[in-house]
Amino acid sequence: MFSAGSVALTIFLLILFAGIYLTLFDLLGTVVIFLDVLFYSLFHGFDQISGVIIVFLLFITIAAETVDFFLVEKGALQPVITKKKLGVTAISAVAGAFIMAPLWGGPGIWGGFFLGGLATLMIMEIFRKKKLKYHYHASNRDIFTLAIRKFFKGVIALFMVAVSLSHIYS
Repeated sequence: MFSAGSVALTIFLLILFAGIYLTLFDLLGTVVIFLDVLFYSLFHGFDQISGVIIVFLLFITIAAETVDFFLVEKGALQPVITKKKLGVTAISAVAGAFIMAPLWGGPGIWGGFFLGGLATLMIMEIFRKKKLKYHYHASNRDIFTLAIRKFFKGVIALFMVAVSLSHIYS
């Protein structure tokens, strides 16, 4: 059947994907990625991922979540979470991974997953904005700020994934 190591690696990778996906909806995806890497390294006795890398990822997680928190406190637009948006964004994230994988291999899977989800999230937010009455519209600047904020946090999440996987597969 399957060895315990292959099952653990599969769960580890799926949780990394979930962490990237959660960053799109302001749901502490970098924290999920950090905890996933921490538990994976505990499971393997810090052989592949050292304590220095864990501390480095902890600082990155704290920095990303702190910046995001202060931007939201300053009034940055947050995406409205609906079941429809979660489903469509998940499908487009997987589609993005399939589209980018042949072009760039492994990094294309991770980047395509994030970019597919981000593109769909932004399109759905723009359409939601257009349905609202004029008084409740978010400005184009707010939409742009949302896109930059999500892109920044997603790039940090992708960086965390790249650092952890480069140490696992080296």
